[in-house]
Formats: sequence, structure tokens, C-alpha cells
Amino acid sequence: MSYKQFDVYVQDRPGEISRVAEALARNAVNIRGISTDVGCGKPMVRIITDDDNSARSALNAAQLEFKEQDVIVVAMPDRPGELSKLTKKLARGGINIDSLFILGAKTQVEELAITVDRAEEAKKLLDFS
Repeated sequence: MSYKQFDVYVQDRPGEISRVAEALARNAVNIRGISTDVGCGKPMVRIITDDDNSARSALNAAQLEFKEQDVIVVAMPDRPGELSKLTKKLARGGINIDSLFILGAKTQVEELAITVDRAEEAKKLLDFS
């Protein structure tokens, strides 16, 4: 199966990721993988969805600037050392990795790891003990 990664350019301020997620949700686009990159020259949200055409339409309708990249999806065992083997193989072949993240499993519940500027306040807002 082939996927596209959408690199959506945003501002480095509260609400930007929500704006991108809402645009996709309005068009019933499910996010398979997501990461953020605010440390580069132009902050972005990297997204892989289950429907490239609908994602493209949703991002265009929301007037969000983005670029697309082809994605290679690799299945590997969930155990220590597997990522090391895979990335070493690419390195030996002289291939540079532009981005990499683990896609969410196709289950009813997903875990999301978030870093924020005010962790304690975020925990209270998200109703964590």
C-alpha cells in the first residue's frame, strides 16, 4: 500500500495543530501517523492519513500550505534493535532519512505522546491525575 506524507506548514502558536486536525476531521479523514517539527526554519505538522485524496482536498479547502512526499511503509517486529537494523541498512546504501515515525496500529484505542510548554496545566486540562 502506498501513502503520502503531508507536511503542513503552520505557525508556532497554540491552536495550529487543532486547525489542521479539524480540517481533516470535517472531511472524515483518519490520521494514521502525526508528528510535529517546530525546530526547523518553518514549523510543520507531518501527517499520514488513510485517504490521500480526501486529505489533500481538506487541506486545500482550509487554505493550509503543504507539500506531499511519498512514504515507504515497512512492517517490522516490535522488539529492541529492529529499527537499528532497518536504518543501518539504509545508511549502508547511502540513503538519507528525511522523516520517520511509527504509524498508529489499526485499533480502537491509540496512544499519543505530547510535549507541551506547560505540562502541569495540560495534564489538568486533559483530566489526568
